[in-house]
Amino acid sequence: MTCRFCGAALTLTACDLGRQPLANALVPMDAPAQPDARYPLRVMVCTSCRLLQLAETVDPAALFCDYSYISAISSVWRAHVEAFAVMIAQRFALGPKDLVIEIGSNDGTLLRSFLRRGVRCLGIDPAANIAAAARDSGIPTLTEFFGADVAARLAAQGQHADLLVANNVLAHAPALADFVQGLATLLAPAGVLSIEVPHVLTMLRDRQFDTIYHEHVFYFSARTLQSVLQSVGLAIFDVQTLPTHGGSLRVLAQHADTGCHPSTTGLTDILAAEENAGLGDPARYTSLADDAARVTTELRSFLSRARAEGACVAAYGAAAKGTMLLNCADIGADQIACIADASPLKQGRRIPGCRLPIVAPDHLGRLRPDFLLILPWNIADEIMAATAFIGEWGGRFVIPSPTLRIVSP
Repeated sequence: MTCRFCGAALTLTACDLGRQPLANALVPMDAPAQPDARYPLRVMVCTSCRLLQLAETVDPAALFCDYSYISAISSVWRAHVEAFAVMIAQRFALGPKDLVIEIGSNDGTLLRSFLRRGVRCLGIDPAANIAAAARDSGIPTLTEFFGADVAARLAAQGQHADLLVANNVLAHAPALADFVQGLATLLAPAGVLSIEVPHVLTMLRDRQFDTIYHEHVFYFSARTLQSVLQSVGLAIFDVQTLPTHGGSLRVLAQHADTGCHPSTTGLTDILAAEENAGLGDPARYTSLADDAARVTTELRSFLSRARAEGACVAAYGAAAKGTMLLNCADIGADQIACIADASPLKQGRRIPGCRLPIVAPDHLGRLRPDFLLILPWNIADEIMAATAFIGEWGGRFVIPSPTLRIVSP
């Protein structure tokens, strides 16, 4: 095996989670009672460039063409993208003559914020069902897997992005070199590229092993992201840290030869923090294996105690990280009654692997669970606010990561 970026031999395993189901491959409620397909899920670190990456990948068409994640479901995410649109439009004086293109635009939640400000927009997303919904709501959207060919075609049509957004999508692109070459091709000479990625630093610090799943081929530090962008002539001029997804980086970049935006101290500050945290040492990444064992052991112990006491446990949030946590911990329907989720695309289906049923949130009022396990721990505050009614019967919340804790409403 060789690194998907620098080509060096991959020899160091950071974390091996065995064979796991595809996190978002939800199962129909009436599907036959047979094992769901499982694929190797092993993360390796390149000892040359330090890029953390999956050893084996799954065909992107199996992961993204029919998708169940909708951006607009989360009020936290809606507020995040609205704040981003306000900040970036003011900072770079975006107006009606400018074009914003978003890669992985999902249902158009972010682009809608720019359209309201009179800025031209175009979304690109491979999920046919989600892209169709975006178009129906007035967001121009192409149903495509983005890469160098798509970028060259759009550029030939005169469509260059004054703002090119690739938020939470770079980790999903196994053909990394082709993807970033497409970014460089599509970006206008004086344009701005905005990339958001979960930060490896917080992933390691907070034991976020459940963010490892087949959709996430890469796990970036600022150091590796800088090298990847430099390889296609793009230069980072600002970096910000964000609380989203448990801790993320927002990188702003431009063409190294034509860009006109002055550099801030953001990049040097983050690079120093990463070096101080030991990210230059490949062995630092192997702590993920111990973290996975610790978190899953804590969850199994809690569920065993709850079952012995006759307590009813339900979960909230049929997110990818929840699928990974439940399957890695080998949790089944005898320990958790159901998973509530606000997305109508998920309700009435089952989590792959463990086959837990997904229900609407109002089902919790009828079930009256003693404990509600919050699987998307990164938006725990939002979920606890929406389900505080479980306190009416003495119910309590359980947050499994980074250390299991029980919280009263």
